[in-house]
Amino acid sequence: MNNKTVLITGGASGIGLAMVQLFASKKTKVYFIDLNPEVGEKVAQTERDKGFDVTFLCGSVADFAETEALVNSIEGKLDTLINNAGVSHIGKVENTSLEDFDRVFQVNVKGMFNCTKAALPKLKEQGGGSILNMASVAATIGIPDRFAYSMTKGAALSMTLSIARDYVAEGIRCNCLSPGRVHTPFVDGFLAKNYPGQEKEMFDKLAATQPIGRMASPSEIAELAYFVSSDAGSFITGTNIPIDGGFLGLKM
Repeated sequence: MNNKTVLITGGASGIGLAMVQLFASKKTKVYFIDLNPEVGEKVAQTERDKGFDVTFLCGSVADFAETEALVNSIEGKLDTLINNAGVSHIGKVENTSLEDFDRVFQVNVKGMFNCTKAALPKLKEQGGGSILNMASVAATIGIPDRFAYSMTKGAALSMTLSIARDYVAEGIRCNCLSPGRVHTPFVDGFLAKNYPGQEKEMFDKLAATQPIGRMASPSEIAELAYFVSSDAGSFITGTNIPIDGGFLGLKM
């Protein structure tokens, strides 16, 4: 990825932030989209202070016109798109409101569509590239109380396979990653909100659902994203890659 250009959505925190930091450290020209202007600009400035080429683009991936304008603001070529932006929801069908369903769909599904549609002309213009989508183990296995979230991750997997098939002849690869539980600020916020005073106990319980005995770190997901996106991963397309501590393969 040296001297290549990557666009990462949801790059101001969690897995997206780890990706921004890793790709930048490898001398990749990094653009990232996020909704939070203060945090986004702080992240970009921190990386620029290290001598890295990082640009923050403030906007919502759920709005196509806004997304298209942000993508078109990228100077020169685009080699890689990473559709990482996403939101979650806890609940079954019966306690998922229409508003909740639509909110998760707008970011996780429509946002992925918007970014891919907006980025494809740039990828095609420079002769190919890579698209990497963030799916989840929830795309292929039933997880309790994750109806809306699981629905969107199943869509991410299906979109990945379709895009890979449609554009393989044009030199565009498309893959997705399916993480298990990852220790991000979302996890800490979820535990603080729903289990006040029991955060450590519940964290350990969630971590133990991975056979390997812990959650992943955002940097571990970023390392795999970098490999798949780089020239080293150039023979990989149309693939869903689990990174889940054995959650799918070793569950009894």
